[in-house]
Amino acid sequence: MTERKSVVLLVEDEEMIAQVQQAYLQNAGYTVLWRDCGDAVIDVVKEYNPDIVLLDIMIPDAQNRDGIALCSEIRAFSDVPIMMISAKVEEFDRLVGFEHGADDYMCKPFSPKEMVMRVQALLRRRQKHHADGGVFVYDEAAQIIRYGESKIDLTPTELRLFVTMLEQPERVFSRDQLISNAYHDNLDVFDRAIDSHIKNLRKKIALVLPEIDVVQSVYGLGYRYSPPA
Repeated sequence: MTERKSVVLLVEDEEMIAQVQQAYLQNAGYTVLWRDCGDAVIDVVKEYNPDIVLLDIMIPDAQNRDGIALCSEIRAFSDVPIMMISAKVEEFDRLVGFEHGADDYMCKPFSPKEMVMRVQALLRRRQKHHADGGVFVYDEAAQIIRYGESKIDLTPTELRLFVTMLEQPERVFSRDQLISNAYHDNLDVFDRAIDSHIKNLRKKIALVLPEIDVVQSVYGLGYRYSPPA
């Protein structure tokens, strides 16, 4: 039986750039679906269920959506890895991308070889997570998280924080995103309060999984859950 090739949805309006990207991805063994505008992206994701999406931010679209808006729409129904591609290099632009559900961000110009390696890395993480079924198990009915036979004793806020990150491994969440998920009473909360909760969460995880930091800080961006190897 022929092994299924991973499918990459490439959304890039500059044909010459797209041809180079497509050639490198195909040489690496991927099937590439190329779209040069945002109009059909949502339908393509729903119909073909690609393994990863490479999405240019400044993509033309009949509904005036940019790549950020398309990323948000995809994230509303799919956890497919999304790599944003943009000529914008400022930290703020990267933050916006991550806040709307991107898993990685590449700034133009970039090496096509690096692009392929990043695609491979994102797909490895996804495949490992699916194969493992997740190391930590969230029991929604009991409102607890288990690791093997052990139960992690978390406060309601810590629980919501951890569940938010568990549901999308390797995704970087900003403090604002974590606040919106962890606090349901609409109180004004300083973003540094999240740091305190994360510190306590790490201590409790360390009781059942010592010496492995699965809740990681991403400098200048926020936090992510990275399943143990």
